[in-house]
Amino acid sequence: MLYYEDIEVGKVTSFGEYKVTREEALDFAHKYDPQSFHIDDEAAAKTHFGRISCSGWLSAAMMMRMVVDNMNANKQAGLGSPGVDNLRWLKPVYPCDTLHCESETLSKRISRKRPYMGILKGRITVLNQNGDRVMTMESTGLIEVRGD
Repeated sequence: MLYYEDIEVGKVTSFGEYKVTREEALDFAHKYDPQSFHIDDEAAAKTHFGRISCSGWLSAAMMMRMVVDNMNANKQAGLGSPGVDNLRWLKPVYPCDTLHCESETLSKRISRKRPYMGILKGRITVLNQNGDRVMTMESTGLIEVRGD
């Protein structure tokens, strides 16, 4: 199990692989973000995207899937998150892209009110198959303190 004490400030970790499908992009957009450049080939071709692009909210959801898969694979003693800051969509994500993540721990401290809980600040960067940064966000994570 990976606890607060095991987290190193400044460490960058690469993880995940998510292949974006056209079907998933269209399905998500129709349900949650039905803007023409997410659902209509002809309309999207006339925009600066040039073709159908994924909703930024789908990009965030795909990132979250990779983050949770990574946490589960590393058996992290995570306790959730009170939120994120500075979410930015830097470049479009398109169907057929393959995404992966880089995570950097920016700071950590033990909660004053709950000393069994560590508070981590981190930055997650999502990159496409060309190494282009497509999304960034800063997050606060909560993690169990081993207490050794």
